[in-house]
Amino acid sequence: MGGNEFRFFLSCDINLPVTFRIERLEGTLRPPKSPSSDVDPTSTTEERRAELYVECALYIDGAPFGLPTRTRLESSGPLYCWNELITLSTKYRDLTGHSQLALTVWDVSCGKDEGLVGGATILLFNSKKQLKTGKQKLRLWQGKVADGSFPTSTPGKVPRHERGELERLEKLVNRYERGQIQCVDWLDRLAFKAMERIKERESSRNGSLHLYLVVDFCSFEHRVVFQESGANFLLPSPIGSTNEIVTVWDPEVGKINPSEHKQLKLARSLTRGIIDRDLKPSSNERKSIQRILKYPPTRTLSGDERQLLWKFRFSLMSEKRALTKFLRCVEWSDVQEAKQALELMGKWQMIDVCDALELLSPVFESEEVRAYAVSVLERADDEELQCYLLQLVQALRFERSDKSRLSHFLVQRALRNIELASFLRWYVAVELHDPAYAKRFYCTYELLEENMMKLAAGMHGDEDGFKLWQSLVRQTELTAQLCSIMRDVRNVRGNTQKKIEKLRQLLSGLLSELTYFEEPIRSPLAPGVLITGIVPSESSIFKSALHPLRLTFRAANGGNCKIIFKKGDDIRQDQLVVQMVYLMDRLLKLENLDLHLTPYRVLATGQDEGMLEFIPSRSLAQILSEHRSITSYLQKFHPDEHGPFGITATCLETFIKSCAGYSVITYILGIGDRHLDNLLLRDDGRLFHVDFGFILGRDPKPFPPPMKLCKEMVEAMGGAESQYYTRFKSYCCEAYNIIRKSSNLILNLFHLMAGSNIPDIASDPEKGILKLQEKFRLDLDDEACIHFFQDLINESVSALFPQMVETIHRWAQYWR
Repeated sequence: MGGNEFRFFLSCDINLPVTFRIERLEGTLRPPKSPSSDVDPTSTTEERRAELYVECALYIDGAPFGLPTRTRLESSGPLYCWNELITLSTKYRDLTGHSQLALTVWDVSCGKDEGLVGGATILLFNSKKQLKTGKQKLRLWQGKVADGSFPTSTPGKVPRHERGELERLEKLVNRYERGQIQCVDWLDRLAFKAMERIKERESSRNGSLHLYLVVDFCSFEHRVVFQESGANFLLPSPIGSTNEIVTVWDPEVGKINPSEHKQLKLARSLTRGIIDRDLKPSSNERKSIQRILKYPPTRTLSGDERQLLWKFRFSLMSEKRALTKFLRCVEWSDVQEAKQALELMGKWQMIDVCDALELLSPVFESEEVRAYAVSVLERADDEELQCYLLQLVQALRFERSDKSRLSHFLVQRALRNIELASFLRWYVAVELHDPAYAKRFYCTYELLEENMMKLAAGMHGDEDGFKLWQSLVRQTELTAQLCSIMRDVRNVRGNTQKKIEKLRQLLSGLLSELTYFEEPIRSPLAPGVLITGIVPSESSIFKSALHPLRLTFRAANGGNCKIIFKKGDDIRQDQLVVQMVYLMDRLLKLENLDLHLTPYRVLATGQDEGMLEFIPSRSLAQILSEHRSITSYLQKFHPDEHGPFGITATCLETFIKSCAGYSVITYILGIGDRHLDNLLLRDDGRLFHVDFGFILGRDPKPFPPPMKLCKEMVEAMGGAESQYYTRFKSYCCEAYNIIRKSSNLILNLFHLMAGSNIPDIASDPEKGILKLQEKFRLDLDDEACIHFFQDLINESVSALFPQMVETIHRWAQYWR
């Protein structure tokens, strides 16, 4: 929903009875005296507990409508709490703009005659003709029956001149409870504590002069706007002498203007023939077209922009970047226009693979357009295709059929490359848990199985299709056994060491078949590597709540490979982030910039399980605890008396480059929750990040700095004034501009993930992609971006050192 879009229901369309909840009475009610005290003056005054009920009556245009309704008796004072749902016989569609609810509180503990406590009246629609929702706190007119006439003499609304801080806060709480104010757990707790203190202070200052009745009106998915049955417009509110803004509902807002639509149809029908073929844009029109072609794929084209591209479609056919924008301006519901667009698409200059990904997004529904995108993807080599495979599997959600051109393409390419086949099988298998698309993904899984089983021997060495498929199926059997081991290990009471002993005991005893496999299994993380068994003595357990396994596998080629197996944690988000790190590393290397990144392998094998490649390294927290500084740690492995800070120049350069690479990547992807335990350092100086539970700007800590750069990292470069720190900033700016060139590719890949179940994307895909787009600063040229990014680094680093202002102090607190 756009920021300026207002969605609502009309009251005349709601065929439901008027419903609300009488919650409680606030304030101190003077308890009635016993009747006997009036008769016998010598008897002691005995105070009794009041027995209250609320009478609810609906008035329409000042006249009673239907029979009054009563709540049950309540005598549990001093807080009288009914919490009773009242349903009237009148329906919302029968209400008028001046409908009122008259509420009167009665006390029946006074003997035969019922004692009047007080009454209040509330209008059901506000001044903007919107139905009131949520909690409403009504001040009772003590000793008066609620007046239903219009205007009423017993309004429950506190007069404006008497409203204080407490009323303002209660209004905000009402909005918060209706979801109109964003929840921020840590901030909400502080706010509610402060509000309680204000409430106590106000109560003690004002005493208990007034009684309040709290009523909770039911809420709807959208706001409800008053409209009489049979009307197709809203009567505007009477305009008074004051200069107030009056809100009037326009039923045609957001709809297509029929005149403009007709003009557009005529213009397009005239230009479908020969007329447009020789049209050339003027200088200004050419500038406008070039500006449009630079738009990110997330931007919607205006009507004028769509018309401009359509007008000069023939002259744009040699401009490959223009095809995706042209296809966005086609009226696909018009058969003739769609036919012409498809003919032009076939003659257009072939687009790049990254633009073909845009055509697979949910924006494009035409099967011909999506098939064209697949034909472009066929030009990509296996390495490039593997970079996008995760997103291409997600794109199956947007296809028109279960056995689409895209699914056939993925299967055919997988048959030629066992690594692609293995990853395709896992990516599809994980999505089988999604009930909405399980059938579609199962069709692709079945298609892969059927085609692989038909493969003849010789295409992949000595293995035929049956053996190849079985080697992939055994991966699933292996992960199932590892899940079983984790359950047994977690049930062991005691410390981590006892759990490690249990793990090694299981691998050497009951599950000794895992020590030496009957047949080699392709490693799920690296299908090109055959593993033959687990080495029990080199297997361990990490000390954390989920007790992930660290396993060492023997490889058929004589080496070994170490993996981490997790159960109970959804690592699909980590898988996406590491895929992006790998992709960005590849983009940087294509521009001859190697920043020594560590895109370790990650594979989700289920909704709450998966494997990660184990990289020998230590966390910065551990290094600083044992060595006091990063420099001392690196000196231990790469000493050089003549080198900078006693370290070899190569090692320091590796450290600086890796810091620069991850600073840029974590900024672009909005990685949150950074601390010294999830920043790791390898012996050769390569720094890298792990644990990506928060992305796209989300962070559990308040006031995160824009750049995730800690003080110890800057100190290891010689401080903010050193030449090495200057080199670090230079690498950052260079990397940022290189990655910006591929912003469309990255945005397209994230757009294809819009339907996935990855937490930080699924919560609000549109918002997440727009946040990502903002990080690229596509409004700036390369030179302006260098200045922007340098300022960003300087702001973040200045937060880590003594000069403190309020914002900087907050950023510094982030690393504590």
